[in-house]
Formats: sequence, C-alpha cells, structure tokens
Amino acid sequence: MKFKVSVDTIYKCSLERAFKTPMLCDVSKVHTGYRIMPKVTHCTEDENWGKPGFSKKVFAAKSFTQPGGWASNDKVITRIENEYWKIEVSNFQLWMLGFTKFEGEWKTTELNPNEIKVDYTYTLHANTIALYPFNWLFAKLFWKKYMHQVLENIRKMAYNNEPYLYD
Repeated sequence: MKFKVSVDTIYKCSLERAFKTPMLCDVSKVHTGYRIMPKVTHCTEDENWGKPGFSKKVFAAKSFTQPGGWASNDKVITRIENEYWKIEVSNFQLWMLGFTKFEGEWKTTELNPNEIKVDYTYTLHANTIALYPFNWLFAKLFWKKYMHQVLENIRKMAYNNEPYLYD
C-alpha cells in the first residue's frame, strides 16, 4: 500500500536556492527532529551525493523511539536541474510501523523572479495489511506536520544562503 502526502509553499528566493538547498546543504539543519522523530546528525558515504544513482548513509540522534546511529539510506533517483528531485529513503535500521521505503519528491516552479512554488511530496510504502490504519494515520497526521516543519527549515536556510556541501 502507498500513502501519499503533499504540501506546497512559496519561497521568496532564487530558483537555484529553492532547488538546491534541501538536497545539497547540511541535512542535519533540514531534518531537525519532531516529537517522536529523531533529528538527523550527519551522513557518511556521501562523496557523490546529489547525483542520480548515488546514495548516502543517514545517522540520527538518540530519541525515545530510536537508539541513535545509522538510521537509513538515501538515494537520488532523479535530478532535473532547477526543476525536480526524487529520492528514496530505505534500508531502515529500525522497525518503522511496517513502512518499507519512502519516496520523496521536490518540485520547484518559478512563478516570478524570486518567487518559487515548491511542491513537496512523500509516498510512504507499507506492506503489512494489519498496520494500514496506523500507516494512514502516521502519514496524514504526523508526517504531514513534519513535512511543514521541513519546509520552514529549508526556507530559513535558503534565505540565509546556507552553503552547499555537495555539487
């Protein structure tokens, strides 16, 4: 079963900033944690991050629900410059309510100079029928709120010209 969650917003910055900031800046400033979701601390094996087909290991802080350490792998599936990213989050190191992978999409559309529409979508994949009601609740209530927080973290980073760590 797939559970799709989408949010959107307008950023008042350059198209390049709106496109590159979420993927090429410090991910620990993007995923800062939210309630039971631990914050990301760092990544390894990320030398080619940002290029389609390449991945990185993502590490998270200790939290109520997680012991900390290696949490998952992120992989770039698609990159269309200044338009679209698609990534896959998988290889979860802890049980994730029966979710097997998440697919994230980030689409940028220039409405006017320094006025960029961002469409942010996650598709959460699950395979345990008995957990589908919990998966739906997690996706539609918790994950959607978390995505709004991520949008705001990225907005601050884009407006502050946060340095890119990758190409």
